Amino acid sequence: MRAKGKPGLPGQPGRTRRKRTLWAVACAVALGAASTAPVAAQPQRTAARAAAAAQTAARPAAVAALRGGWDLKDSDSDARFRGLAAVSRHTAWVAGTGGTVLRTRDGGDHWRDVSPPGAGKLDFRDIEAFDARRAVVLAAGEGEASRVFRTDDGGATWTESFRNTDPRAFYDCMTFFDSSHGIALADPVDGAYRILSTVDGGRNWRVLPTRGMPPAQPGEASFAASGQCLVSSGDHDAWFATGGAARSRVLYSPDRGRSWTVSQTPVPAGDPARGVFGLAFRDRTHGLAVGGDHRTGKPSPMAAAVSADGGASWQASVRPPKRYRSGVTWFPRSTRAALAVGPTGSDVTFDGGRRWYAFDDGSYDTVDCAPDAGCWAAGEDGRIARLEP
Repeated sequence: MRAKGKPGLPGQPGRTRRKRTLWAVACAVALGAASTAPVAAQPQRTAARAAAAAQTAARPAAVAALRGGWDLKDSDSDARFRGLAAVSRHTAWVAGTGGTVLRTRDGGDHWRDVSPPGAGKLDFRDIEAFDARRAVVLAAGEGEASRVFRTDDGGATWTESFRNTDPRAFYDCMTFFDSSHGIALADPVDGAYRILSTVDGGRNWRVLPTRGMPPAQPGEASFAASGQCLVSSGDHDAWFATGGAARSRVLYSPDRGRSWTVSQTPVPAGDPARGVFGLAFRDRTHGLAVGGDHRTGKPSPMAAAVSADGGASWQASVRPPKRYRSGVTWFPRSTRAALAVGPTGSDVTFDGGRRWYAFDDGSYDTVDCAPDAGCWAAGEDGRIARLEP
């Protein structure tokens, strides 16, 4: 099924202006800009309280701004896209089933099929892009189905830089600290998660020793649902999320995957379909976790959690999303606003993940925002969308 853009908006200038006005309100709240002129003249504590009150009062309008939903783009594809890399509001990459990789450079109006040749049987679950020309894509699966490809020319050509030869390993997702250093994550082998490392932008990879990895719980694994089970912030810090076992956990590395510490989260697990599916850290301290039960129709209580100490501890969201969510991202330049998506809809938070508000009921698996506030989402049946400015 082909995803279609929303009809009618170009011919309704009044509605478009109203949507853009409300979007400006949402951005103001997201960036913490909701304030009043007299605040600056008040004592610091009073000013902080007044600013917080003004921001709280503006939230209903901010949520309303988003209730127009994502603006669907015509991808001319029926692939399920779980890999997404937002470069800017104009440029984005998606990766999915059937070995499919698409790229846009005009805000999603047109998508170019830049899939690696001969990859039609692979399932791409993650993609990391450095710009419009350089990207690394990860295929997930058992044994040799887990592979990594890199392009330096916008997808015109690809080089296979890694092929898993261990039939017990299943790679889920990857992250990059900069354009050279990155790691990828595989489910436990012999009781320990496996970390793959690159120091040359994904051209070459090596498996790291597991001596710094805490043992996995029985039945524990990570979820290749959104490309966000493994994330990073800054030059060295990385985190990955788990589920399927008695407790959902987040593991943290301060040294690009060489050593790890572990913490439990309040997101329910205890079943192969439940746990933490996606993470986002806006710096080395503040993190978000989303998940739940991915089975259709199953309840997902406490499907989100927040951390203010780099993932050492997690607190359940006061108002979590009502259903399972697989992807999450911080709004650029904001200390409190973020987006979460899943097959049953999208949510926004304006208080750092403590409270989430639904604004769209479309199906998406993954979400990502670029530094210029270009926010994208992607999912099943070729669905790709952008929040329009």
